[in-house]
Amino acid sequence: MNKQEIPPIFDLEYFFELSPDLLCIAGYDGYFKKINPAVSKTLGYTNQELFSKPIDSFVHHEDREITAKKRENIKKDSPLLNFENRYVTKTGDIVWLSWTSIPVKTQQVVFAIAKNITYKKKLEEYRRISYILNSTAEPKNITVQNTGILISDNDMAVVTADKTDNEISPADLAWLADLETQVRKYTGKIDLTISLLSSEMAMSERQLYRRIKNIVGITPNKYIRIIRLQMAREAIGTGKYRTVAEVSYAVGFETPTYFSKLFKEIYCLDVGELL
Repeated sequence: MNKQEIPPIFDLEYFFELSPDLLCIAGYDGYFKKINPAVSKTLGYTNQELFSKPIDSFVHHEDREITAKKRENIKKDSPLLNFENRYVTKTGDIVWLSWTSIPVKTQQVVFAIAKNITYKKKLEEYRRISYILNSTAEPKNITVQNTGILISDNDMAVVTADKTDNEISPADLAWLADLETQVRKYTGKIDLTISLLSSEMAMSERQLYRRIKNIVGITPNKYIRIIRLQMAREAIGTGKYRTVAEVSYAVGFETPTYFSKLFKEIYCLDVGELL
């Protein structure tokens, strides 16, 4: 049987346009020369915006130095494998990318492919914080009324996720993103309960509990506290808050002292010194 021949240029362009991974050609001058749709979709910028600014301007400020060093190594004909750094989207969200890049010195360009590993990083952070929360004394036990069943964080000193990062499905990732959106929407505005959260996610409290535990390996209460801690870091970064209490109440912690203590244990930073 004769195989149908496909023009190689057409084939590569088709792959380039449809790939869910971020594909780009960057110049030694630090600017994008060619990008596929996944780049603009992930970062939220138009192609014109991405081409008009140095790539470094889209990199998280804390990662620019190490990124610049890696870029110089590439120019010395040293391929880059699985380098992870953070980019900032147009809406201000942080995206983690894992890069593999190969230099083409004769053309003064770099061919690069990146995978979005944001949720992999989030899961790692969830589990790290959850481990600390397990060993941190709380002002009181926090329980969730669950159709006649009490579920307490203290009932689960150590929880292991049923799935590894690589086994998490796109559907689960999308569900987690929606759940985080709901937590962020209500935190600091009204009293966020598991009942409200399960209602917003169109499932029972028991189903919510089981799905979070299955994907992330933690209870809903811990998940909410983790999102609140992340929101606290973001709130501090805006410069809008002047006291620990303001930040604490804004992200849903009723006790500023407990919030301050927990924040320091999680991030090794003193909230008061950041304000």
